[in-house]
Amino acid sequence: MEKVRHRLNETDSRIAAAMLAAPRASWRTVGRVLGISERTVVRRAAPLFHDGALRATAVRNPVHFPDLIPLALRIRCKPNRISAIAATLARRPDTVWVDVLGGGDEICSILFLDGPDARNNLLLRDLPATPAVQSWTSHVLLRVFPAAFDWSGGLLSETELAALRPDIPAEPTRPTLLPLDHQLIAALVEDGRASYTDLARRADTTPLTARRRLEALVAGQVLRLATEVDLARLGIRTEALLWVTVAPGGLEETGQQLSRHPQVRFASATTGPANLLVAVAAADLNALYHFMSDTIGALKHISTIEVTPILTGVKRTGLVRPGSL
Repeated sequence: MEKVRHRLNETDSRIAAAMLAAPRASWRTVGRVLGISERTVVRRAAPLFHDGALRATAVRNPVHFPDLIPLALRIRCKPNRISAIAATLARRPDTVWVDVLGGGDEICSILFLDGPDARNNLLLRDLPATPAVQSWTSHVLLRVFPAAFDWSGGLLSETELAALRPDIPAEPTRPTLLPLDHQLIAALVEDGRASYTDLARRADTTPLTARRRLEALVAGQVLRLATEVDLARLGIRTEALLWVTVAPGGLEETGQQLSRHPQVRFASATTGPANLLVAVAAADLNALYHFMSDTIGALKHISTIEVTPILTGVKRTGLVRPGSL
């Protein structure tokens, strides 16, 4: 029987939010910013990571990896096979997100495919050879708006967020990737809070070099550190994907505005009939309604919108969610 996952209390929720805002922040820093003791942070945070409420990882920025093809894939399936297909997609190392949508017959997956051959094999060989797959559409992610990466559930003040987050240069200097960087990235994908000693061992270098290279990769926006959270434990019961059609001249403005909203977890310009994909996390259906009417309704460049509720998140930020299917 699946373990019941209760909602976090206020202190645990604020610690989780701090981990979302600053995935590698020290326990001492978190305690100082939140006004609690370091011991309390350690005592509360360790079980959250242990039971999967929080999971630390890292995501490559496709802008700095020319061979990567970031793709959003919408797959229509036979309802009695959707769990199996979602699980198969989640096992692929190149899937970042896998969500079951709508009425239980559709999956949306975000993939980082390693070049045209991987893309063509998926779209022209693997999907057509799967009898339970009825149809699919693919959408290239043209630009992921970075402000949405700062999502912290609206649980912290701007002062607290500023104290947790490092200063990001307005025009980051892209570092030249070294062979050891790829080993560091692989280690961070597995554990975004791995110690510099562990990272150094994986990359066959010194802890000091591992720290310097990690800081350069993050400052240059080559790599995004991330903490994935069990949203239900934060009291968030409603998630949806919005497929938004925006006037081309207003795409940048609209994407930036939405990506900064506290209920938006992800926003990206895409190819396809809709040119903006937005992932929303709301407390309940009423909160989602007000987001649609008050926030979306106030944006002048939007012409049409499709809302697809997320029934369950099978994989998030490259990590399979325990008990998701």
